[in-house]
Amino acid sequence: MEFTLAPEVEDYRQRVRAFVRDHVMPLEEPREAFDEHENIPLDKLEVLRGKAREAGLWAPQMPKARGGLGLSMTGQAVFYEEANYSIFGPAALNCSAPDDGNMRLLEMVGTEAQKERWLQPIVDGKVRSAFVMTEPHPGAGSDPAGMMQTKAEKKGDKWIIHGRKWFITGAGASSHFILIARTSDHARKGLSAFLFHVDQPGWQILRKVPIMGPEEHGGHCELTFDGLEIPDENRLMEVGDGLKVTQIRLGPARLTHCMRWLGMSRRAVAIAGAYVRERKSFGTTLAEHEGVQWMLGEAAMQIQIGRLLTMHAAWKLDQGERARKELSAAKIQVADTLNRVIDTCIQLCGARGYSRDTLLEWMYRYARQAKLVDGASEVHKMVLSRFYLNEEQDFWSWG
Repeated sequence: MEFTLAPEVEDYRQRVRAFVRDHVMPLEEPREAFDEHENIPLDKLEVLRGKAREAGLWAPQMPKARGGLGLSMTGQAVFYEEANYSIFGPAALNCSAPDDGNMRLLEMVGTEAQKERWLQPIVDGKVRSAFVMTEPHPGAGSDPAGMMQTKAEKKGDKWIIHGRKWFITGAGASSHFILIARTSDHARKGLSAFLFHVDQPGWQILRKVPIMGPEEHGGHCELTFDGLEIPDENRLMEVGDGLKVTQIRLGPARLTHCMRWLGMSRRAVAIAGAYVRERKSFGTTLAEHEGVQWMLGEAAMQIQIGRLLTMHAAWKLDQGERARKELSAAKIQVADTLNRVIDTCIQLCGARGYSRDTLLEWMYRYARQAKLVDGASEVHKMVLSRFYLNEEQDFWSWG
């Protein structure tokens, strides 16, 4: 790997950093102005998005021909980390979940007609999207191939959908949906993927699932399907390719989560660092206390470990590899780092960190989901174990 950033990527890094500092971070206060999801109000977000387009910082993951920046995965790693130095940065630059992963998936596997109808409006910021896979017990979670309950039955040139989904991020604000449903009992080819629009009849949002933390616009919703009809032309890839669709989408999405979480971790350390430089105790600043130095040093080191794992996985993807073990390693490390670092920073800031006078308590509640989304940490450890048992000493190969 070459760690020196290409001039174009370094330019984007500096420009994103300046944009976030000058235009996004000022909107983090006052907290009372946040919306029902504890997020930036949509009217303010639209203004920010207009500024991002004017600044040439829009949709870094999309090809230039589609209105994006065409960055590689390693370039995106740099861009996303800087974007999420503010909690509102990724949404402002159109690189936030779940649109980010949905755009990437549609660009990779959609037909030209599907890209024009379903992808381009998301890229342009005209609509939002959701990925509809997870189900309530006893349905699909970390094992969609074996546990998917929602069914799609072919009748003529249409597919009829029945079932339930839940924890569908952003569903309450989305117009375009990517649905995974069972089309046969085949162990590996039993799922298929479909596209549908919010205005189609035969489905509804039952509720927004209450969660402990702040959330993306549209919440995390429970959906029910009772006869939704989807034309076969809105099937994504081939019948039986649903599991492949989830793998194509979720692999890079895990890594872009890591990229964003690293930016948030850095911001948490910046908040705590500024505090301990000024706060005095027993005649000296907290920053002069050895115990505080250990805590800050550990946090900085863990963030750097996460950055290296993330960049390595991004580099592997840029080489055309699936990078499954690299993605899992990064996901485990960065999710854990996000939680530990924010907890450390709250401790360093004392009562102020626990209060709403900083963003740390917002980050703390947000961070807990990191060990669950896109595969629980335990599932990724199982992946790494399987790789080791198959590869033994070659697990650590440089090749």
